[in-house]
Amino acid sequence: MRTILNVIWLIFAGLWLAAGYALAGIICCILIVTIPFGIASFRIAAYALWPFGRTVVRDPDAGAFSLIGNVIWCVVAGVWLAIGHVVTSIPLFLSIIGIPMGVANLKLVPVSLLPLGARIVDND
Repeated sequence: MRTILNVIWLIFAGLWLAAGYALAGIICCILIVTIPFGIASFRIAAYALWPFGRTVVRDPDAGAFSLIGNVIWCVVAGVWLAIGHVVTSIPLFLSIIGIPMGVANLKLVPVSLLPLGARIVDND
């Protein structure tokens, strides 16, 4: 079932969301100072491509730099990516088959706002 949902997700939402994260990652990697943001963006882009069967957990060892970085990320890119998740989830909720994908899309909002200090792990 996860594979079917992931394939449907990939077609209707995953490619566009991953492209947004990849674009943010490329922009962040252009400047040397923002490379950690770019790496986090690429990691979340991979998660946005294939989200079912994986989850996001917060790293308890993340320090003050991840907090400062998350504030900067939220202001610069996180709000726009979160809006992209909400806008993409609305048409998914309109169909019965899209409801689980809409819920998965809304589950990506917190990690799009605060990507540093988060790890993406398998549910197993």
